[in-house]
Amino acid sequence: MSSVFARRLFSIAALSALVVGGLQAQGAQQAPPAAAPDPRVGLKAGIRDAGIAAKGMELIASLPKPAGFDDPSGTGGLAFANSDIAFQKNLLILGNFNGINFFDVEDPKRAKHQLAMPCPGGQGDVSVYGKLLFMSVEATNGRVDCGVAPPPPAAPAASATQGAAGAAGAPAAGRGGRGALAPDPMRFRGVRIFDISNVLKPRQIAAVQTCRGSHTHTLVTDPKDKANIYIYGSGTAGVRSGDELKGCVADEGDPETALFSIDVIKVPLAAPETAMVVNRPRIFADPTTGQLGGLWQGGDHGKGTQTSRMTNQCHDITVYPALGLAAGACSGNGILLDISDPVHPKRLDDVADPSFAYWHSASFNNDGTKVLFTDEWGGGTSPRCRATDLPNWGADAIFNIVDKHLKFAGYYKMPAAQTDQENCVAHNGSLIPVPGRDIKVQAWYQGGASVVDFTDGAHPVEIAYFDRGPIFADKLVTGGYWSTYWYNGNIYGSEIFRGLDVLKLVPTDMLTQNEIDAAMLVKFDELNVQSQPQFVWPASFTVARAYLDQLARSKALPDARIAETRKAMSDLEAMPAGAAKTKAVADLNAMAAAFATDAAKAKGADAARLRALAKTITAKNAK
Repeated sequence: MSSVFARRLFSIAALSALVVGGLQAQGAQQAPPAAAPDPRVGLKAGIRDAGIAAKGMELIASLPKPAGFDDPSGTGGLAFANSDIAFQKNLLILGNFNGINFFDVEDPKRAKHQLAMPCPGGQGDVSVYGKLLFMSVEATNGRVDCGVAPPPPAAPAASATQGAAGAAGAPAAGRGGRGALAPDPMRFRGVRIFDISNVLKPRQIAAVQTCRGSHTHTLVTDPKDKANIYIYGSGTAGVRSGDELKGCVADEGDPETALFSIDVIKVPLAAPETAMVVNRPRIFADPTTGQLGGLWQGGDHGKGTQTSRMTNQCHDITVYPALGLAAGACSGNGILLDISDPVHPKRLDDVADPSFAYWHSASFNNDGTKVLFTDEWGGGTSPRCRATDLPNWGADAIFNIVDKHLKFAGYYKMPAAQTDQENCVAHNGSLIPVPGRDIKVQAWYQGGASVVDFTDGAHPVEIAYFDRGPIFADKLVTGGYWSTYWYNGNIYGSEIFRGLDVLKLVPTDMLTQNEIDAAMLVKFDELNVQSQPQFVWPASFTVARAYLDQLARSKALPDARIAETRKAMSDLEAMPAGAAKTKAVADLNAMAAAFATDAAKAKGADAARLRALAKTITAKNAK
């Protein structure tokens, strides 16, 4: 148990003892009863008829897996697991260990399956850019032609450390080393590139081989380079034989080793079929000694802490091109990168955490002042959200970015205890574009979807959730949400076992309709969540009302001023052009100026909201 966690437990226990003891000594009434149990606890198991609990979220559509993508044994085999999602206009692209599925989500309530494309090779991480679709392949059953033929028989190997990446995103068992399979010129491990000009007839135009395959990848754009895009490939498996792919070196002591790096793939937009690896940057090196493995060396952080493996890989990298930054979740470390030159990313800072077993993924907040990292303790296949599991393990860690350095702020974990039959740990999610707040919807496998407000990184709070009961009542299989992503007004959940879900937010006391409506104003033609876009809200009274709701919730303004401003905006919207409207605009601008003055006296999020409220009102009135 970490010392921080132990101190927290002691403080709570001590405080409880003092309160109860004091009440008894004074002959006082009993303390109030405990809060009602979380409705997510004790849900009925089932595949299609599981019990459901929800707050602030509503399921509006649920599509089963198409034929050929459902495990024929019915036991949740990972060879048919759904994985990550990419979006383009009305197209939803869903990765799967057996290939890719395409859905039409023009009407989210009536989402339709369009095409199933078998193409096995691992978890099938996907991203999209224009007519190009990218797919990660790491498992040893990947074939150059997307075929399903088995690899050749096993041959004697130098070591047994190689293997395909572990289930549902877990790292491979070894630190690197030659594989146990005979070299096969038809085996593919790397990043596939498809032309989807005709989405019903995807056509593979390139297959970029890499030494460790691609467990995940991230699409990187460079504002200074319109001719190319770049792919950061993250391989977590052992290094393949140099006899199969020239230049692959497993020895971590060799300066040419394929360990301790990522792959940078350059994709010329005029000729994407010529894509190739152009760099393997040494982003883990010690800047003083030059040692390639200069970060976490593996092991635990002391008694009662997590054990994490040596940092010689990244599981996932999230880039924020608008700010020239990237955050890498890299095995034993979280790292911050400068990607102003995307071919040569440079490490700005790195952190380790005694509560983290495996740094899995990362999300920036919209203004780039925070990073939320996830810990995939147990690899995604284990129950890690039980009442007996520590709340800081298998959780999120939130770091503030201060002068390009990472400063720890706090932890967040989905708070409802899950069963032994539910794999549950922190996994993929995205920001929800509510102005004035840092809000993320996040997948927790069979822990469901949880919406967390981390505006105050030291005190994150859950504001909405959706959860089902276990898939089976008597056994554990890998299922639940791999990813839950907000896209153009809805939340899409990649359900590993069951299929695809579509959810929407509904108002509560912690998220108002005005805030939801303001988020709905942010639209994208394309979204790859790990290529994080910057939210920009239009000058709209809808956005202004969202800020007012937040200022009312935090009691940063008197109720009378909030009511006066709301009325002034409503009256102005209903007013015809003329002298009266001109005066009403001037009066509302005067209110905005007062909010700007108030901002100078306020602190933290409320100061930012007051400034944004003033700016939004005046910009709207200037139209």
